[in-house]
Amino acid sequence: MGLLRVMMPPKLQLLALLAFAVAMFFLENQIQKLEESKGKLERAIARHEVREIEQRHTHDGLRERDSPAVTLSEGEDDIVIIYNRVPKTASTSFTNIAYDLCGKNHYHVLHINTTKNNPVMSIQDQVRFVKNVTEWREMKPAFYHGHVSFLDFTKFGVKRKPIYINVIRDPIERLVSYYYFLRFGDDYRPGLRRRKQGDKKTFDECVSAGGSDCAPEKLWLQIPFFCGHYSECWNVGSQWALEQAKYNLVNEYLLVGLTEELEDFVMMLEAALPRFFKGATELYKTGKKSHLRKTSEKKPPTKESIAKLQQSDIWKMENEFYEFALEQFQFVRAHAVREKDGELYLLAQNFFYEKIYPKN
Repeated sequence: MGLLRVMMPPKLQLLALLAFAVAMFFLENQIQKLEESKGKLERAIARHEVREIEQRHTHDGLRERDSPAVTLSEGEDDIVIIYNRVPKTASTSFTNIAYDLCGKNHYHVLHINTTKNNPVMSIQDQVRFVKNVTEWREMKPAFYHGHVSFLDFTKFGVKRKPIYINVIRDPIERLVSYYYFLRFGDDYRPGLRRRKQGDKKTFDECVSAGGSDCAPEKLWLQIPFFCGHYSECWNVGSQWALEQAKYNLVNEYLLVGLTEELEDFVMMLEAALPRFFKGATELYKTGKKSHLRKTSEKKPPTKESIAKLQQSDIWKMENEFYEFALEQFQFVRAHAVREKDGELYLLAQNFFYEKIYPKN
């Protein structure tokens, strides 16, 4: 190539360079089209699988479904759980447990795949989603999961709301994990090309340079996910959004766990909702998928980087929400389990009925 550059006139060298650039652009464009085609194919396959399930229920389960013994209007088989998972909070690790148990415990798992992972649905999609969740009998009992902010079902006049659960993480730890995930991916799908792939800058270097991917504004995620589909929820630094997120956590969620204490979260879910999570604790301890997804090339931030982020009001608000969730989780756990010899044990039933009248 060195000899060719010497012998080739400058104009031809420029033309060759332009031709190479055009070829690379064409290849990148083709790769993008292939990825889009792959996404369309995956969605088509998913729709086909759903239709097959619906047809199977319609043709093979009609008599059983109409039988009083298995009526879906009441009872455990009418339960719907929504896990509106916050990115990079060990959500894939937890969701794998639901997938592993769905066949054994006889429920359906459905992924809510929104365009470009947009956590806010349009008003028409909200109506469609609420209708699906409440009326899609063939899918019940169901476990829905996806990166979607909280949606208040009472606004749509439904008679029975779904059960919300979630997991949150230390705000800076979550941001660091997401930062490296966008650049290096994880061991779950190591061959998948990530949006920031090729950017070798560390999180500390980003903070030092004042980069946008590590700015305090990027911490603002767990509050709006719990706050919901109100415009104020997504105004970074909104005090109203923080208070609404706290209100929803306490009043709308059955249980909110912590990434740092995921095993305790799984154990309490199994105790509260055995219809879905029977066997979950043992699976978490011994199964291969519990800790499957780990972000690659992640480097812990320095004390200086952490201190710089902690100076922002946004971190203080997100951390306040995290501490609020931590206190609530510890309160629920203290009334549900006891520790003995380093192991956690669920408390037995601690209430009974008496003085029942009239006597037969």
